[in-house]
Amino acid sequence: MFEGHDTTASGISWLFYCMSLHPDHQARYRDTIEWEDLGKMTYTTTCIKESLRLFPPVPGVSRQLAKPITFSDGRSLPAGLFSLFIYYAPLLFPQIFDPMRFSPENSARRHSHAFLPFSAGSRNCIGQQFAMNELKVALALTLLRFKLSPDPSRPPIPVAHFWMAVC
Repeated sequence: MFEGHDTTASGISWLFYCMSLHPDHQARYRDTIEWEDLGKMTYTTTCIKESLRLFPPVPGVSRQLAKPITFSDGRSLPAGLFSLFIYYAPLLFPQIFDPMRFSPENSARRHSHAFLPFSAGSRNCIGQQFAMNELKVALALTLLRFKLSPDPSRPPIPVAHFWMAVC
């Protein structure tokens, strides 16, 4: 669990922030809480994924090429090259909180590796399911007791940082 506590704490904080800006999503969320089966809380999942898209705890990953790659246009990358994939790009992706972006209907045609807050494939985060359930429970317990609202006198301060998980 190299990243677990930092990334989950960051994820919960930004999820609360996103929900505080959108009381309509808080109200809808309260109606969808299903304690018997967290997997059935699809609206919760869409809210979490949208929050992670806007504020990813780990905004990119690096890999080292095991073998050379040649592209169809003839360009190539040598074996051993380190590459960095940044999947947090506010200039490319809308900065609007829209959980329905991740509804089953809207994501059915999307490639499974198009959304990577937990990486994917053989290097997928082993704590992904635990983290998602932790986020669901934290949000449910909070929203059942409180209405979240932002403090207009204290807007969040964006901090540029770079995290790299070595797996």
